[in-house]
Amino acid sequence: MNFKDVKLILLDLDGTLLSNEGTIGDKSRKYAKLLSDKGVVVTFASGRMYSALEQYAKELDLNCYIICSDGAIIKNFPSGEILQKIALKPQKVTKGIDLANKHVVKMVMCTEAEVLYTEHNEATKQLIDRFGAQFRLVDDYHTVNEDIIELVYVGENRQSLHEIKKNFSFPYSFGIKLTYSKSQSHYQYYLEVKRKNISKARALTELMRKLKISIRDTVVVGDWYNDVELFKTKAIKVSLANAVPEIKFLSDLKLEYSNDEDGVGELLEMIYKQKY
Repeated sequence: MNFKDVKLILLDLDGTLLSNEGTIGDKSRKYAKLLSDKGVVVTFASGRMYSALEQYAKELDLNCYIICSDGAIIKNFPSGEILQKIALKPQKVTKGIDLANKHVVKMVMCTEAEVLYTEHNEATKQLIDRFGAQFRLVDDYHTVNEDIIELVYVGENRQSLHEIKKNFSFPYSFGIKLTYSKSQSHYQYYLEVKRKNISKARALTELMRKLKISIRDTVVVGDWYNDVELFKTKAIKVSLANAVPEIKFLSDLKLEYSNDEDGVGELLEMIYKQKY
């Protein structure tokens, strides 16, 4: 694999850069810094919110834009400048709040930086896995219905969530994406509502436009289903040993190392030694 022209390296975090214990490998830290010092942009593309990425950006001493919330947000670390924010329209948020009240379903609202909850929904904090994101108590959801990236409903009553999903059907579903899932650990059902056409791949296009970098000079590294759109681009696609089969199938390079073996560090060393 030829990495000599690489100018941008986009890393997924969970299951990729981070070990299963949530740590960054020594080799990853070393070569991310060496590559950054040479002018290569090393950054993240993660489903996590910005506030849950800052500690890792600081650990790698990044100074660049980060793709957060699966592509809804592109935000600079450490300046905080926002390049892209794809939020739900306030009327959609209001409808979502009213549906939660009508069907007596717990709900939280996610901004680009934090998870908002009311006193009535406080128990939901324990059921919402947002990987270290900051939570903030608010008095009334209706007073904070702007700049909301995502609504997350959670409950044991599957029928109630289906009713909410049905109420978000056309024409109310225009421009939004509904994702229904079940938690194996909490025995809860989830319904996520966000703007349509949000993806890491679309965010990458915007980031490359800003940085004036070609897709051919970009490496993407991932392991999970939310990386599939990235792995359908013309970037150099690299998967770790622990990646799901769909990601491996789409990869240009399949590493023999997993995230627990600092597979990203092995890749960054390979790129650095080819280039310099």
